[in-house]
Amino acid sequence: MLSVKNFVFNPFMENTLVVYDETTLEAAIVDCGCLYETERRELKKFIDDNRLKVKYLLNTHLHLDHQFGNAWAAAEYGVLPRADRNDEKLIGNLTSQAMIFGIPERVEAQPLGGYIAEGDEIRLGNATLSVISVPGHSAGSVCLYCAQDGILIAGDVLFAGSIGRTDLPGGDFDLLTSGIRQKLFTLPPDTKVYPGHGPTTTISREIESNPFF
Repeated sequence: MLSVKNFVFNPFMENTLVVYDETTLEAAIVDCGCLYETERRELKKFIDDNRLKVKYLLNTHLHLDHQFGNAWAAAEYGVLPRADRNDEKLIGNLTSQAMIFGIPERVEAQPLGGYIAEGDEIRLGNATLSVISVPGHSAGSVCLYCAQDGILIAGDVLFAGSIGRTDLPGGDFDLLTSGIRQKLFTLPPDTKVYPGHGPTTTISREIESNPFF
């Protein structure tokens, strides 16, 4: 069975997830946004206390708040981040973007070690995460779906009662909303959704009450 632990990190209140198979303890850190040393210690303590083996460092997209901790995690666990290649160019903007937002901490950009794309399957012990491409918030936004446990890691594609903003470079409102309708709203209604910010929700709840649809 796949378990998900959520941490809220950095000034953007970003959700960093540790996803792990309860039997094998193989784990993935998704959207590693820990910016401060206290946040890194908190994340490391959970991984150590639960004896997890970090196998993957994954990104649903590469906006700055979702990649703050990638360099630290890559050094700490010996795994390089993977994301959609269409977002790779955002890595080079990390330092300048942090300065624009007035973040004084030293932020280190971490190059990718590989790509993930539509249809890829990522094995975590006995569980499988399927990659679903849903661009529109960024050019390379993806979601990760575990069918057997009914879990969708949505990044900034879909939120409780909202969707990702589309006014940033690479954003496209029509592309995002059509992707959500065609690829996410067709998942089982009881699928639990872990967004990149804010509380969890379900597919059925968003179909019924999300004001963007």
